[in-house]
Amino acid sequence: MKKLLTVAMILVAMGLNAQVIKIATQSPLSGGQTAFGEQLKLGTQYAVEEAVAKFKALGFDLQLVPYDDQANPDTGVSNANRIINDPDILGIVGHFNSGVIIPSSEVYKTVNLVVVSPANTNPRVTDRLLANVNRICGRDDVQGPAGAEFAVKELKAKKIFVLNDKTSYGQGLAEAFRDAAVKIGANIPANAFVGTEERSNFIPVITQIMAFGPDLVYFGGTYDQIAPFTKQLRERGLKMPILGGDGLESGDYIKLAGPANAANTYYTTVAGPVSMFPKAAALATGFKAKYGKNLEGFGIYAYDCAKIILQALETTIKANGGKKPTRDQVTAAVRAITYEGITGKVTFDSKGDISTADYYILKYAGTADLADNKVFKSISVAAPKAP
Repeated sequence: MKKLLTVAMILVAMGLNAQVIKIATQSPLSGGQTAFGEQLKLGTQYAVEEAVAKFKALGFDLQLVPYDDQANPDTGVSNANRIINDPDILGIVGHFNSGVIIPSSEVYKTVNLVVVSPANTNPRVTDRLLANVNRICGRDDVQGPAGAEFAVKELKAKKIFVLNDKTSYGQGLAEAFRDAAVKIGANIPANAFVGTEERSNFIPVITQIMAFGPDLVYFGGTYDQIAPFTKQLRERGLKMPILGGDGLESGDYIKLAGPANAANTYYTTVAGPVSMFPKAAALATGFKAKYGKNLEGFGIYAYDCAKIILQALETTIKANGGKKPTRDQVTAAVRAITYEGITGKVTFDSKGDISTADYYILKYAGTADLADNKVFKSISVAAPKAP
C-alpha cells in the first residue's frame, strides 16, 4: 500500500512540475464565418489532443488556447497582444482572413512568435518577408488566374461580372481573376467590377448584372455574403454560372443559398477536399466521432499546420536536452522543416510560402456535404519568387 501511495505521489508531483506549452488558434468563432473558424480550431485541437501524451512523456503539459478573432482586424490585433504576453504560447495556427493575419502578424513579429496559416491567400501575407509567418496553402495571385482560365476556356465565358467584398482577401482575389481573365480575352469593363460590403439586399447589384448580361458572375469573398446574393440572383431568374474562390467552400453555403440555387456554383480552392487526400479518411472518421461535424478542407490544413508546429517543438526540445524551447528556436525550426503530412510534403521557401502549392476547381453538387462536390481539376504550382 505504501509503495502504491509513493508511486501515486510521484506521478502527481510530475504533473505539478510539468512545464506548460500552449498552441493558440485565431479564427472567427462567432459571426457569419463561424463554420470556417470552427474547422480551423477543431483541426488544430485534434492534432494537439493526439500529441498530449507524447509531450507529457517529454515533461510538458501541452494545451490549446483558441481565440475568436471575429474575422475582424481590430479583434485579431487585440488578441495578438494578449497572445504575445503569454510566454507559454510558442506557436499559432491561424488566421482564416488575410485582412486579419496581416496586422496581427505585425504584433507576433515583435516577439518572433511563429504562425502557420492553413487559409490565408493574399500575397502580402508572405511578401512582407517576415521570418515568423508561414502558410501551407496557395496564393491568390495563382488562385485568381487559375479561376480565370477555367472561366474563359472551360466555361466559355466571354462577358464576366466581377463582385468582391472589399476585404484584402476578396478584393485581391477578384483583381487577380479580372486581370488574368482580361488577358485571355474576357470582357470585364470598369462598371462590371464592383466592390460591396452589403450582406442582405443585393437588388441594386443584381440590377447592374441584369443590365450587363454576363455569361458568368465571379465573386471574391466568403460564403456568408455570397449565399444570400446567390439566392436573390436565382430568385430573379438569372441562371448563369457563379464562380468564386476558396471563401465559398463551406457546407453552410448550401444551407444559406438553398440547394437548387447553389447548384451552378463553381469555386477554386487552395484547400483540397477530403477525397483528394487518401490519408485523410481516418482523420475524417475520428473528427466526426469526436466533434459531430464533417471534416472539411480547412480543417485538414489546420491539422497539418498544428502538426508542423508540434514537430518543430519536439525537435527543439530534444536539441535543448529536454528543456523548454524559446520562441526564436521554434520559429527557426518551423521555417526549416520538412514535414510529410496529410496534405502532402511541406517545405517553406524564404518568404514562408509552401514551396509547391496545390489548387483545385470544384462544382457544388447541391448537397450540404462538401464530399459530394465534383473536382474538375487540380494543379500544383511552385510559389512565386520573392518580390
